[in-house]
Amino acid sequence: METPGRHRLRAALALVSVVMSVIMSMTMSMLLALPASAQQAVEPVSVAPGVWMVQGASALGSPANRNYISNAAFVVTSDGVVVVDALGSPALADELIAAIRRITPQPIRHVIVTHYHADHVYGLQAFQALGAQITAHRDGQLYLNSDTAALRLKASRDELAPWIDDNTRLVPADRWLAEPWRFSLGGTAFVVQPVGPAHTAEDLVVYLPGAGVLLAGDIVFRGRVPFVGQADSGRWIEALDRLLAFDTRVIVPGHGPVSSQAKADLQLTRDYLVYLRQAMAQAAQNLEPFEEAYAKTDWSRFEHLPLFRAANRINAYNTYLLMEQSAK
Repeated sequence: METPGRHRLRAALALVSVVMSVIMSMTMSMLLALPASAQQAVEPVSVAPGVWMVQGASALGSPANRNYISNAAFVVTSDGVVVVDALGSPALADELIAAIRRITPQPIRHVIVTHYHADHVYGLQAFQALGAQITAHRDGQLYLNSDTAALRLKASRDELAPWIDDNTRLVPADRWLAEPWRFSLGGTAFVVQPVGPAHTAEDLVVYLPGAGVLLAGDIVFRGRVPFVGQADSGRWIEALDRLLAFDTRVIVPGHGPVSSQAKADLQLTRDYLVYLRQAMAQAAQNLEPFEEAYAKTDWSRFEHLPLFRAANRINAYNTYLLMEQSAK
C-alpha cells in the first residue's frame, strides 16, 4: 500500500513535471524552432528486411517542427502492417500513413503504443480512423485519466498550435496488456514485452526475433540525453539489464538514429541513469542543497549530448527528490 508520504511525493513530482515541461517547451521552442520552409519530412528508412523507421528531430516540440521529435516504426508483412508509435500530431500521423501506402498496399492492422507520452501518441486518432487495433500496456490508463495528461494536452494546444488543437484528443487502446503478447502476422513473429515501470509505468518494447530488431520506445535514447521526468530510474536500469540479454542486432530507439551497436547504446542510457542516481543519492544523503550538488557534479561525459542543457537539470532535480525520499 502506498504511504501518505509517497503519495505526496508522487503528486509533487507530477506538478513539477508539468510545470517544467511547460516552461522548457515555451523557452526552448524559441531556441530550437526551425523555419517553416525547413520542416522535416516524415521519410521512412529501411533498417532491416520489412522494417522501417521515421526519425524525429533532437529538439523539444515546437510549432516549427510540428512536434516531430520522436521516432516511429512499422513492419510490413504479407498480411498487413504493424506500426509502433504514432508520432506527435495528427498531421504527422497522416504523413506517416501516406508514406506507408507508398511502400505497401497492405492495410495497417495494428498500432502498438510503447508509452503514452505526447510526442508518441497525439497521432493515434489518425490510425483509429483507419480501424487499426491499438495496443498498449494497461497502466497507460492511469496516465490517460490523470490531471497530468489533461494539463499536457491543454498546454500543447497553446504551445503547438496549429498542429495540436481542439480536435486533437487522447485515444485509449483497444487492447490493454498486462503480460507479454506474442503473435504472428504474415509469417512475421512479434513479441510485445512489458518493461515498466521504467521511463513510464506503461513501457512496452516490440521485439522481432526473426530479424533481431528491438523497437525500444523511450527505454533507449540514442545520441541525446534521455528525458527522465517522473521515471522510476532504478527499475529503468533493471529493464535495460533485461534488454541487454536479448539477441538484438538492431535497435530503433524512441529518439535518435537507428543503432547497429545495440549493447553499446543500451549501455549509454544505462550509464547515464546510474550516474544520475549515484550523484544525487550522495547529495541527498549528505543533506546537501540541490543547487550546490548540481553545480559540483562532473557532467563532462554527457554534456556534449543534444538536449543536455534542456533536460539534464530537471532530470537531476527529479532524481534528487526520489533519492531524498529513499534516504528518509
